[in-house]
Amino acid sequence: MSLRRLAAIVVKELRQLRRDRLTFAMIIGIPTMQLVLFGFAINLDVRNLTAAVLDQADTARSRELVAQMAATGVLKLGRVLSGPQEVDEVLRTGEVSAVLVVPSDFDTRLERHDRPPVQIVVDGSDQVIQAAARQLAAFPVRDSRGWTQSIAGIEVVNLYNPERRAPVNTVPGLVGVILTMTMVLFTAIALVRERERGNLEMLIATPLSPWELTLGKILPFIAIGIIQTTLVLLLGELLFDVPLRGSLVDLYLAAIVFITANLALGILISTLARTQFQAMQMSFFLFLPQILLSGFMFPYAGMPVAAQYVAEILPLTHFLRLVRGIMLRGATLAELWHSLAALGAFVTVVLVIAVSRVSKRLD
Repeated sequence: MSLRRLAAIVVKELRQLRRDRLTFAMIIGIPTMQLVLFGFAINLDVRNLTAAVLDQADTARSRELVAQMAATGVLKLGRVLSGPQEVDEVLRTGEVSAVLVVPSDFDTRLERHDRPPVQIVVDGSDQVIQAAARQLAAFPVRDSRGWTQSIAGIEVVNLYNPERRAPVNTVPGLVGVILTMTMVLFTAIALVRERERGNLEMLIATPLSPWELTLGKILPFIAIGIIQTTLVLLLGELLFDVPLRGSLVDLYLAAIVFITANLALGILISTLARTQFQAMQMSFFLFLPQILLSGFMFPYAGMPVAAQYVAEILPLTHFLRLVRGIMLRGATLAELWHSLAALGAFVTVVLVIAVSRVSKRLD
């Protein structure tokens, strides 16, 4: 063992890292990003859930209760519903996450203590929303004698997942997580590998246009993504009895747009990375924020506003809304068009940038 030779190798590796600016940026960027995300964006306390109000009693005491529940900060009460028929509509389309229902005989129930005086109808396709509803189960309210009383009998109606089974919530989300992890990584590494072997330069030298080359690379992976989606859906039904309440066609259309978004992101990464290892690093660098900010692991409503703005840029955020809405709530693409349009915009922007870089760079 020669310390001199060992020192020479160490110096050589350090110099190589210094010249490899992308790897050096990852060394600094990944821990910095993790600290920021875990320290600021990840908040397990559910706050500001979008909610609607159906106050059928419309008395002074019922209005006081609505004001008190809004003051907790758990529910962000906005839309006022005019009838029970609107409850399912606003929940199915994802306009709100919960509906506070005050029955017409609210005052009588409050005095008799024989029935739950308030009902909270929640979107059971998200476990976080279920947890928020349970936080309000022992909400205090004032009765006619003026003292604060606990009405632990608040009735929580869990739509779309009445049994509160975890796989019903997690399996649809796993469709997006698996596609994000595999599609970005496969595409980025495949293109970088072709560049390392010299195949990409030969393809660019042919009469193929940058768009033909890019789309030709994307289409086979779309088929792979559809196979993965089918596999997850079949296993979810066979092993965990996860329902599909919406249209299978709508689900596959949303999945194809989402797969294309991830493939476009993978192609963009391949134009930035020089080696397969760098492509893996960058894929992980972009994969982590999507897992943490999309609402798959942590409550979206509990994040700071700045983190929510970042989450709205990420494709997984919108696909989770689409897949949960279609599979669990029976919503249609027409009802979820905002999320579909956001995915389409992401595909267009990223694909244009990626194609422009393919046409300008060979290294």
